[in-house]
Amino acid sequence: MAAALPAAAADGDALMLLGRYSSGIFGASAAEITGYDPSTRRAFVVNAKAGAVDVLDVADPANPRRIGEINARDVAPNATVNSLAVRNGVVALAVEPAVKTDPGFAAFYTTSDFKLLGKVQVGALPDMLTFTPDGKTVLVANEGEPADDYAVDPEGSVSIIDISNLAAPTARTADFRAWNGKEAELRAQGARITSPGASVAQDLEPEYIAVSEDGKTAWVALQENNALARIDIASASVTLVQGLGVKDHGAPGNGLDTSDTDKAATIKTWAGVKGFYIPDSIAAYTAGGKTYIVTANEGDSRPWGEDNKAYWTFNRGDDKAWKGGDAKGAPGFVEEFRVKHLVNPKGFDGRAGDDLPPQLRALAKGAMLSPQVFGYCGATAEGPGDCAKDEALGRLTISWGQGYQTNADGTPKLSADGKLVYDTLYAFGARSFSIRDENGGLVWDSGDAFETRLATLNPKWFNSTHDKNAVDDRSDNKGPEPEGLALGQIGDKTYAFIGLERIGGVMVYDITDPRAPRFSGYTNSRDFDADPKKDLAKAGDLGPEGLTFVAAKDSPTGQPLLIVGNEVSGTTALYRITVK
Repeated sequence: MAAALPAAAADGDALMLLGRYSSGIFGASAAEITGYDPSTRRAFVVNAKAGAVDVLDVADPANPRRIGEINARDVAPNATVNSLAVRNGVVALAVEPAVKTDPGFAAFYTTSDFKLLGKVQVGALPDMLTFTPDGKTVLVANEGEPADDYAVDPEGSVSIIDISNLAAPTARTADFRAWNGKEAELRAQGARITSPGASVAQDLEPEYIAVSEDGKTAWVALQENNALARIDIASASVTLVQGLGVKDHGAPGNGLDTSDTDKAATIKTWAGVKGFYIPDSIAAYTAGGKTYIVTANEGDSRPWGEDNKAYWTFNRGDDKAWKGGDAKGAPGFVEEFRVKHLVNPKGFDGRAGDDLPPQLRALAKGAMLSPQVFGYCGATAEGPGDCAKDEALGRLTISWGQGYQTNADGTPKLSADGKLVYDTLYAFGARSFSIRDENGGLVWDSGDAFETRLATLNPKWFNSTHDKNAVDDRSDNKGPEPEGLALGQIGDKTYAFIGLERIGGVMVYDITDPRAPRFSGYTNSRDFDADPKKDLAKAGDLGPEGLTFVAAKDSPTGQPLLIVGNEVSGTTALYRITVK
């Protein structure tokens, strides 16, 4: 159904909201990944709530309307659709079977009458997929996520599908087995290899794919691994796995707001705090004859087993005391922990029965901050001082698995009283977008520009989350959380459109010069005066997920458009792009 349009919070004139389709479903991912077919003037939107694809007629972008659905029940029983891509009158779907650790499928349908053309088996948990520029090949990122209890952990991979015969497409697999045993090398580059008991091939989880202009090379975001892979498409082989390093939040211009309790925008630098980029969406473009990779640095971690009581009580006695052991076989792996819980004066057992990961408890009885690094906020051998206060670093969510001192063999180097000693606190995500070269080297990063601009533009709702109006709610955990990304060529300029998952809205940058991007505007079609749980129609768009750029030549209006799927509000928004 079409929905009324709220007033937009805007900075600049890059986007103008034209229309919106609303599923009427709140908080159930009823609008995620988007695609567009110029021949039928239809938008295709993954509706995770239905496990299918909503088809929208957008010939009049001011009044989009739903005209049908594509489901995957003819591909596999109880199958759901994770992602889609559209080209040349064909919509390609990534199809997850009933058991997510089983091999999935890529399926192909017509955009005109939604008929199944063909399907092919791919790897476990197929997610993002994309066509090569010539439309002859489809690449699928097979995440290979483990079962929540880690009883099964498939390998991550990328399927390369020849669709010259859509009735019988064929797939080749680019896997990561050549990197098994190279954990130390990858970690030294800033990659994260963290899954307990997993090989590198099992640990690596492809998330998103970008393809070069000539269609010969693909780059794959290995999100949870904080790494980028490069693939030679012709040979279906992985030629590079490169860690993306970390962002120094102690450096000028790289500040962040670390606390959600002061209800204000407090953006500052913190020595000893670094951020894993952990990008979600990526895209490739050419500038000066070279290929560059643009990344939206979301920061998703591994929370497997977080809803399983057996995980939190694993290897613990009935009296809530820990029995010891190495936590081998724990039914899950949760790597997030707040700083103040990490340095709890009572040791880790102060969180027993709450959110204490058994793998962390197996390492030591507690932890401390290195006085040599964190002395500036009061850390000593006796305690964390002011560092652990809520208004300082106490509320910040970090990875407990990295940053502590180790011996030469990689085992923890404990303090005299048996504690882990943290020289570095690693946060999730960089709260930014970046541009990298074809080898993964960092060319440019937006620093703390997102949070700084949001603090100036709308301080009343700074770092609000996406399902309620709550100021500062996300400062302790990934901030505005850049997730969705689309690039578009307009005239002789290239623009990046970055969706901010939590507070909402889209940042727009002119990235024509990859070493000197320029801010072009920010638009947020969310209405903070409305409670989304009570008045979804008025609330606007919440939780942007998938973004699609529509060039002027393909647009029903003759002007470039941006289509955005918003997972929390279940809305699909259409914007006219008005950059000058």
